[in-house]
Amino acid sequence: QREFTQKKTFTTWINSILAKHTPPSVISDLYIDIQQGHLLLDLLEVLSGQHLPREKGFNTFQCRSNIENALTFLKSRSLKLINIHVADIIEGKPSIVLGLIWTIIFHFHIEELARTLACTYNQPSLDRSSAVDSSPKTSRSAKKSAKIKERWKISATKALLLWAKEQCSLHGSINVTDFKASWRSGLPFLAIIQTLRPGLVDLEKAKSRSNKENLREAFRIAELELNIPRLLEPEDVDIMNPDERSIMTYVAQFLQYSRNLRESEDDVQEKVREAMSWLAAQEKKLAKLLIDTENETYYQKYKEMMSFMEAFNQEKNPFLPVLLSKRSEAELSESHQQMREEWDKLISQINEWKAKLDRMLPSPLDGIEAWLQEVEHLQAEDLPDLQDPFKAMFVFREIIVIFKGLMGCFDSHLDTLQSFKNEDEKNMPLVLPEKLEEMKRRLFSNICFTNSNTFLEYHYGLCSAVANEVILKLNIWDMKYGTKESVESLLENW
Repeated sequence: QREFTQKKTFTTWINSILAKHTPPSVISDLYIDIQQGHLLLDLLEVLSGQHLPREKGFNTFQCRSNIENALTFLKSRSLKLINIHVADIIEGKPSIVLGLIWTIIFHFHIEELARTLACTYNQPSLDRSSAVDSSPKTSRSAKKSAKIKERWKISATKALLLWAKEQCSLHGSINVTDFKASWRSGLPFLAIIQTLRPGLVDLEKAKSRSNKENLREAFRIAELELNIPRLLEPEDVDIMNPDERSIMTYVAQFLQYSRNLRESEDDVQEKVREAMSWLAAQEKKLAKLLIDTENETYYQKYKEMMSFMEAFNQEKNPFLPVLLSKRSEAELSESHQQMREEWDKLISQINEWKAKLDRMLPSPLDGIEAWLQEVEHLQAEDLPDLQDPFKAMFVFREIIVIFKGLMGCFDSHLDTLQSFKNEDEKNMPLVLPEKLEEMKRRLFSNICFTNSNTFLEYHYGLCSAVANEVILKLNIWDMKYGTKESVESLLENW
């Protein structure tokens, strides 16, 4: 039960972080998806704001190298990776994978947040030991730093608990003493929500409800009103011994929300001005690059775009919180609205540039790229509303027909990509190897996802239609033949 809960909680948390990566990525099965190392590096890049070295491919050697790069990076931050080895991650051993992810969550999420509470609760600060030289001369200071970090782990947990107690203490007798059974009633979650956003919760009414009802309500409000991802379900918490790590991960998100709330309007405006200045500089840089590369070969143009995008993705991280603010249009100041328009304009220009380069691909790659985009467009389309399962079923059938038609070209496109001779008559490369790898990755990952997702939704719609038909008959029979129990008996006999 604990392993299942942690896997689900950690997966949802990771996906909320990976949504900020460029391009965004998603974990479906934590134990399997982590084995390639790419998603692990994506996660660490978003959390650290750094670009980490990686192998582009997916063979055993490259996967091992990527995982080694991730573990090396974590060790460089003085994190203890006890009994966590590359081979265990490649095998997807549940206990090792969950231990690794918890180490990452604790360091990058909980410790970072709890550090903001250090002064408030008189906890030791890590500022002096955050950067550790890895040279042999400083091994003694590294050991001392590791000990400080070990003490801080206890302090970070305690600081988070003290913060939660403080939020709950404002609402009478609601008390928390740990990250386990104290949360079972759901009242502490509701109390924290009420403190952060007064008026969203009726605590008196909550005291007369069941644990599961309170937990369900708290998770619903947190997701809809506070934009906090739903990491837990009532069944995960309303048990004798809930998982401590899962609850800590979830509670830390409320602390993150409170930190964001305290940002003054002056601070926000200053960040908006900084973002506007950066956007203007990027727009000029892009315009100059388009002029400078106008007469270059496709290879050189794509290489320059890759270089620009690498720098762009690294530089944008500090501005993302203000650029991707969840405020509604009505809440935005004039300068904030202008910044959002400039951001949209720049992203549109970059996408146009990418699309233009895709159309310039040498034959037959241009045709494969167009085919990939058509499949991806089909994948991105909104699926029909399953409120009307019969109508949805017919729409799904149409999607499947279109998809099967496109998939008829899959084998030939795959053969073409794998046999493509990447050189011109002068033995110079036509296309960057990174572009070819990207196309192969999209061919496999996007197509497989579309295939399984569409068919799964189709069968779900089909089952829903059958279920609705049975429920409809039950309701009719209930009026005609008596109680629900007698109808169920009649149906079973039938």
